[in-house]
Amino acid sequence: MRSLRIHPHLHDVFGEEQPVAYLAAILLFGAAVAVVFTLSAGPLLADLAWWRAALALVFVLDIAAGCVANFTPSTNDFYAARPRNRWVFIAIHFHIVLVALLLGSGIAAAAVVWAYTIAAAALVNRLAGQGAQTFVGGLLLAVGLTALPLLPGLTPAMMAVSGLFMLKVLFSFAVDHYRTVPAHDGQASKNGGRG
Repeated sequence: MRSLRIHPHLHDVFGEEQPVAYLAAILLFGAAVAVVFTLSAGPLLADLAWWRAALALVFVLDIAAGCVANFTPSTNDFYAARPRNRWVFIAIHFHIVLVALLLGSGIAAAAVVWAYTIAAAALVNRLAGQGAQTFVGGLLLAVGLTALPLLPGLTPAMMAVSGLFMLKVLFSFAVDHYRTVPAHDGQASKNGGRG
């Protein structure tokens, strides 16, 4: 499969090299989710200033595209080799609250989703190199997704994006899915784990 070297400014998004097919899938999925969000939240978006609606859609696209990008070996390995970058990435993800603020809807629910997601992602990230990391990440994601319908004030569009936000940060990103980066002692571990 043909791959492209990624510009250094985009390594945090795509890693160092991505297959063209993966890049296309990432961008198409992000754009498709933004279109579905627009169709679902159309009346809400129509009442906003154009720049607020456009910025909200950019954040929605970023959340959706990141769900897919973070599952690629290139992005996964980029962060597995740079644990500090992974912590920074988790800390700066405030996107779901920004979308709610831009829309002027579901702000309290978005804050709850954000707080849960960041706390759970931090816990999962602390399990890096341990066999339980994927299980704990999956369990915490399932708990979060199950609780979404219980949060008041979430429109169907915001519920979908909230679920994607959890998937992106808590499971797609915080879990080291491939565990192929050498451990601190310089040797890749056996059986899919590190150390």
